[in-house]
Amino acid sequence: MAQCPECEAIIDLEGEDVEEGQLVDCPECGAELEVVNTNPVELDLAEEEEEMDKEEEDDFEDEEEDDDEDYDE
Repeated sequence: MAQCPECEAIIDLEGEDVEEGQLVDCPECGAELEVVNTNPVELDLAEEEEEMDKEEEDDFEDEEEDDDEDYDE
């Protein structure tokens, strides 16, 4: 059993049936959730792909800026 962090609904998941990183949907509110722990089963809101892509893009831009600073010396 786990609880949805969005609507607090009880979700019937057993530790044997899930893996860390697995995505599940809340049957009550439809939120996409990620399994962050299997014993006991804990859920967290899953990051949306757009957010993850933006974070990766920001990290890449930061690395490029660091590279540019190296050439200025």
